[in-house]
Amino acid sequence: MNITQYTSEFKYNLKLATPVMLGMLGHTFVAFVDNIMVGQLGTAELAAVSLGNSFMFIAMSIGIGFSTAITPIIAEADSSNNLQQARSGYKSGLFLCTTLGILLFLLVFFSKPFMYLMQQPEEVVALAIPYLDLVAFSLIPLIIFQAIKQFSDGMSMTRYPMYATLLANIVNVVLNYLLIFGKFGFPEMGIVGAAYGTLVSRFVMVIYLWVLLRYKERSAQIVKNIKFFVLDSLMIKKIINLGSLSGMQMFFEVAIFTAAIWLSGLLGKNPQAANQIALNLSSMTFMVAMGLSVASMIRVGNQKGLQNYKELRRIAFSIFLLGALLATLFAIFFFIFHKSLPNIYMDLNDTKNYIDNMEVVSIAADLLLVAAFFQISDSIQVVFLGALRGLQDVKVPTILTFISYWCVGFPVSYFLGKEDMYGSFGIWLGLLAGLTTASVLLYIRFNTLTLKLIEEKKELVLES
Repeated sequence: MNITQYTSEFKYNLKLATPVMLGMLGHTFVAFVDNIMVGQLGTAELAAVSLGNSFMFIAMSIGIGFSTAITPIIAEADSSNNLQQARSGYKSGLFLCTTLGILLFLLVFFSKPFMYLMQQPEEVVALAIPYLDLVAFSLIPLIIFQAIKQFSDGMSMTRYPMYATLLANIVNVVLNYLLIFGKFGFPEMGIVGAAYGTLVSRFVMVIYLWVLLRYKERSAQIVKNIKFFVLDSLMIKKIINLGSLSGMQMFFEVAIFTAAIWLSGLLGKNPQAANQIALNLSSMTFMVAMGLSVASMIRVGNQKGLQNYKELRRIAFSIFLLGALLATLFAIFFFIFHKSLPNIYMDLNDTKNYIDNMEVVSIAADLLLVAAFFQISDSIQVVFLGALRGLQDVKVPTILTFISYWCVGFPVSYFLGKEDMYGSFGIWLGLLAGLTTASVLLYIRFNTLTLKLIEEKKELVLES
């Protein structure tokens, strides 16, 4: 095997994926800043943000997962210069994501009473509800942004969503500082201030990207002068078929991490706060893998449009190799710095809450050891999932993700995560088991499917 046939693609893969990575990291950086600033207020406030965001993660996973159906459709249309398909895909995707964003907001808004039934710490629930009211509304601009972003990614214009996200981060950091702590005459609003920062920054993000694409020559001919309510029923059906299953795939993965938040809450506010720290840090490295997954989806979608399945397979494996190498570096980083990274989040000079803060830091350090081990599994599963979406293969991967996370991962988390077993550490061992199972099953699916497509094309050529 000539390794250079894979490494020769690294430069272009990174060129395509890096803006997506930075954009994805931007989303996570919003949570990172929120967590650091809120962590200065106390462990109950940090646990409240964790609990509130657990509802958001579920809704976001459905919305973001659904929107990924737009990218392979646009990538296929772009590679075959089908302007009509690109316009129809953009308009239909934008309409569906706007509708879905409104529905998800209503779902989260009216699900707040469930917090009282989940045996979570009472002081945490009381803080989480007003925070969730505002953050839930931000789902509408977020899912609209995702529709426009996935279109932009499908056109291989991955830089522009990154610019929008970076701008939104600046707005979020400034508003957080002003409103959480009440600086420069602004009211001191605590974690509700963080919610306002998130809400405003997401509106800025969607408006900026929409305006930007209207004035770029390559995208203007597609996004300008669309009749929003005049829809192509076939394209609507296609996006729903792909998007509903893609949304379920992301939901199954995100839901097990959400279950980890709730299981941690049963152990108390300190384990829940520690879980939030480890989850936030591992989410940042996961966004790098997500960037590669989007690159995989775009490039595989392009090759599918050209029906060049051998090249498709080579490109996908080059992205997989790059992802595995980067994941190994992150694993080493977490292993070396697992004790010091949690210190960023807590005020260790706070004598009043010193014991609580130290317990949070100690638990989070142990969880980062598990996070170090699942870096590689996480990278492999998400890159192959992106490649399968590029092939518009969603039914079997949806079943495989369900088996991995809910037939393997969750039972392990639930059993080992009890207080008389391994507690928080046991919960994260379940996450490791689920991600590892997913990486193996999705690799097998991609490998089998692409070999089958190559064989079928070979037979067609011989017949003709």
